[in-house]
Amino acid sequence: MKIFANKDIKHFFLVLTVILLAFLLLTEGIVWLLYQKVFFWLLLLSLLTTIAIWGVSYWFFCRQNKIMENAVSQINAYLDGNENARIECDEEGELYRLFHSINSLAAILNAHAANELREKDFLKNTISDISHQLKTPLAALNIYNGLLQDEAEEMPVVKEFVTLSEQELDRIETLVQNLLKITKLDAGSIIIEKSMENIADIMRDIELHFAYRARQEQKEIVLSGSDNISLLCDRDWLIEGIDNIVKNALDHTEKGDKVCIEWKALSSAIQITVKDNGKGIHPEDLHHIFKRFYRSRFSKDKQGIGLGLPMAKAIIEAHSGTIEVDSELGKGTTFTMNFLIPTKL
Repeated sequence: MKIFANKDIKHFFLVLTVILLAFLLLTEGIVWLLYQKVFFWLLLLSLLTTIAIWGVSYWFFCRQNKIMENAVSQINAYLDGNENARIECDEEGELYRLFHSINSLAAILNAHAANELREKDFLKNTISDISHQLKTPLAALNIYNGLLQDEAEEMPVVKEFVTLSEQELDRIETLVQNLLKITKLDAGSIIIEKSMENIADIMRDIELHFAYRARQEQKEIVLSGSDNISLLCDRDWLIEGIDNIVKNALDHTEKGDKVCIEWKALSSAIQITVKDNGKGIHPEDLHHIFKRFYRSRFSKDKQGIGLGLPMAKAIIEAHSGTIEVDSELGKGTTFTMNFLIPTKL
């Protein structure tokens, strides 16, 4: 009996049964002593009354349980994506007032979701328009900057400023591209096309991408993992996400430091870790590093724009993955990504 799964209802019926039995025994004892001639009829009447009270109570709680089960099914339907699911609340009473409040909450959530979707579309379109508008002047500025570099060979001061100008133009271009990508990810306008990919091949591509920079900065990128592990993913987007994490590791390590990329298959997930032995992240910053444009007051990095890690997180979550960070000042940082294996879900 489902209603007895509730401890309070179970206790209620236990107490009710004890009270009714005690009343029945006490009443019949007194009647037996005083009115033996009508004992049988009073016993029968008392039994019928006791059964009626117990039965009506049971019926009432069964009815309430049915109403609650219907309410729970409607709430679950709403949580599963049916925005039109509502609880019937046409009658009077405290319970129906609660149901009405839940229906009102669902309507408010729908309105907020619709507003958020409109805002996302507006933001996506606005940033997309701005990004496309910026591409033309940026391309022109890069051409002018290249011409100035050619003309400034004999003018060291001008050449120095032209080089700085080129760096800033590169930063602006990176910012524009990252803004466009992360906005599209937010709006869900990018389709993640998944296929089975070999993790070792992906990691080797990432290592190759940063090999020149690592040699220039005298740092080491170390790969560790099986050659036989595959993951259902969008190769290009996953590389983009992990690239940002490896870049962050290289940005915060010194000459002679290592960045280790490891991967392994767990019982229900594929785990990828990016670990470095660099400066580490201040405890105050750990809960904020995935926020856009966040800049630590302890960081000496003036070139970062604060979009790399948020983008990495968005890409990993688009693959139904999770990312966690663990860090200790002066000892290094570890980013851990877990991707559920679909066949084990």
